[in-house]
Amino acid sequence: MDTIQHTIEIPLVGVNSEHCARIIEGGLSEIEGVTKYRVDINNKKAIIEVNNSKEAIDKAIRTIRDLGYEVGSIKKIFPVTGMSCASCAISAETIMKAQNGVLNAIVNFANSNATVEYIPDLINTSQMKQALQSIGYDMIIEEENAEELKEEIYKNHLSELRTNIIWVIALTLPVVALGMFFMDMPNGNILMMVLTTPVIFWFGKNFFKNAIKQAKHFKATMDTLVALSTGIAYLFSVFNTFYPEFWKKRGVESHVYFEAVSVVITFILLGKFLEERAKSSTSSAIKKLLGLQPKKVIVIYGSGNEKEISISQVKIGDRILVRPGDKIPVDGELFEGNSFVDESMISGESIPVEKTTGAKVFAGTINQKGSFKIVAQKVGGETVLAQIIKMVQEAQGSRAPVQKLVDKISGIFVPVIIGISILSLIIWGIIGGENGLTYGLLSMVTVLIIACPCALGLATPTAIMVGIGKGAERGILIKDAESLELAKNVNTVILDKTGTITEGKPEVTEILTIAQSATDNLKEILLSIESQSGHPLADAVSKRLRGEGVKQVPISNLESITGKGVRAIYNGQNYFVGNKALLRENNITIDGALESKANEWEKEAKTAVYFSDANEVQIVAIIADRIKKTSAEAVAKLQSGGIDVYMLTGDNTQTASAVAKQVGIMEFRAEVLPSGKSDFIKGLQSKGKIVAMVGDGINDSQALAQADVSIAMGKGSDIAIDASKMTIISSDLLLIPEAIQLSKLTVKTIKQNLFWAFIYNIISIPIAAGILFPINGFILNPMIAGAAMALSSVSVVSNSLWLKMKSLD
Repeated sequence: MDTIQHTIEIPLVGVNSEHCARIIEGGLSEIEGVTKYRVDINNKKAIIEVNNSKEAIDKAIRTIRDLGYEVGSIKKIFPVTGMSCASCAISAETIMKAQNGVLNAIVNFANSNATVEYIPDLINTSQMKQALQSIGYDMIIEEENAEELKEEIYKNHLSELRTNIIWVIALTLPVVALGMFFMDMPNGNILMMVLTTPVIFWFGKNFFKNAIKQAKHFKATMDTLVALSTGIAYLFSVFNTFYPEFWKKRGVESHVYFEAVSVVITFILLGKFLEERAKSSTSSAIKKLLGLQPKKVIVIYGSGNEKEISISQVKIGDRILVRPGDKIPVDGELFEGNSFVDESMISGESIPVEKTTGAKVFAGTINQKGSFKIVAQKVGGETVLAQIIKMVQEAQGSRAPVQKLVDKISGIFVPVIIGISILSLIIWGIIGGENGLTYGLLSMVTVLIIACPCALGLATPTAIMVGIGKGAERGILIKDAESLELAKNVNTVILDKTGTITEGKPEVTEILTIAQSATDNLKEILLSIESQSGHPLADAVSKRLRGEGVKQVPISNLESITGKGVRAIYNGQNYFVGNKALLRENNITIDGALESKANEWEKEAKTAVYFSDANEVQIVAIIADRIKKTSAEAVAKLQSGGIDVYMLTGDNTQTASAVAKQVGIMEFRAEVLPSGKSDFIKGLQSKGKIVAMVGDGINDSQALAQADVSIAMGKGSDIAIDASKMTIISSDLLLIPEAIQLSKLTVKTIKQNLFWAFIYNIISIPIAAGILFPINGFILNPMIAGAAMALSSVSVVSNSLWLKMKSLD
């Protein structure tokens, strides 16, 4: 039979000469399975004929890349629905990787996302969606509102799961009562069968549907084992209900195991519900980031005509109007107007930045006071905000180490159990004599029942739920197992400055005056000017003076002097509030002692605001972002535990140095942009460090996403909180050492649970298969197997609950 040839066109990037083409063709010539090849320079494509399409294509692409060229691939993130366990993610990933044109795929069960690198010329998203649907899953390929669709599907699924659990428990309780206490009740078996049938075939139908779809692709997941164990036990029980004499003639009492079937389904559904609850908020960070960009913008055309258009229609060079309170839609440059803009998303600093003509503005930052106009310079996926979103998405799509371990265990566990159950049937049939088939069937069912993965399925989610609850009691919110698995190994902690080490809000720490105290009238004038100034530092002064009970007086002719301060008139006399440049410009003097004190404070990176009449400075307000009371103690505690502590900030070097010195941090980096924070973490990780990032601002999102463990301050931005894996509600840094200890205890509990779950299986499965029968004639009754299975689950849950009693000191 002739081999089928496939012609494939691989798009190329950076191939612009015949020399490049010859190099690529030379590489393609050495690939087994590539029968014909040529490089089309004009259309920038490598055209190959292959007889083993997937393998040969992958080799061709690797060869092109190894030669220093690139193919026209793209990387996208797609929400995946319908996954119920870690094995499902493996199956979904495997089927995706098997598609022609897919270069790589990572399916993350924790956030239900697939990160796929593919060549659009070879495969489209609809084909990938169909491939996943063939094994029981689905993929959201709509680019608009994908996260909203995913959230809606999740909420519907959780609601359905909760309803199913209620119904299953209602049906299971009477079945258990009948099976345990009313076994001799007339028609009791019929009643149990009637109650169990909807449990297994309605509320548990997805186990069977998924198992069948997986089997078509020669794969097995937890659904396979659940379907086999409950299915065989149910059919076995139905047979015994209607034909009990079959066993009695052979000297064996007929038993039904409807209660075991119902309990198994109940435990598995409950485990799934707990698991879904634990990973429910993984997409909220992306939604918040996307929410920073407005859907509509006002574009100015021609001679000044304004028109509201969709953000997707904005082009580079468009002139855009930004009103007070608006979120800035794109990166651009201000060409008319002035205002203060909250850039905490970019800089991490809480003090809004003054913007005048020629200043740069960034998408997602918030205009506070005043309107202005900008020229769009970066739009769509090129904005700083879009880059942050992309980095967070890609980092969230990475796989946790613990997930790989669970995947491997699940992949081995399921086929081994199935094999043992079949083997026990065969061996009993060969050596069991006339009752061999009878004992073989009993052993096969018992193995499947006793090995049902309830304990394995509950080992991780119950420990996580208890750990999360214990953390919440201490003010530590933990979102998933990834941070728990890695936090115990953290040897480096990176702290943001503003809002993490410091309070994150400027306030007046000192009021300096010429005399012992300023007159009430002077403070009244100062408050009146600052309350109308609109400058963020003025708000701090106003707050301090109002706290002292100072009242306002009428002032006039308030004038803002850009970059220097303000001027106003009271009772016909000029008064000034601002910096030293304002004093020099107006020939205002300052008392030597007062100036000396102000200089001392400025050396500690605090800001001095000067208030004067027309001749001399009367008051100096010292403004600072206070360091939290527990920051130095927390740093010392981390360092005493052998953890390296760094500080990264977008603030200036003088401020950073002063703060680092006060809290005992030896290593710090100042004037660091969001990408710089992320790069610094990458550098530490390349040296083998396990890095925890602690931040409070949207600007920390990239670094939080890159870090092995991300921790947000609860009083910081919602974006930082949603992007992180842990949140310190009170923003107290002393809780970080506790979070690391909680991680150690929780992971230890998970390992104990898994250990006992497998020890239970290692001991019980051979007994269930009949290994003791030749020694003492003992063969395990499936009823006892069902009880043992339930007991194994109870022991795992009990061990998890014991975590509540342990100290975090």
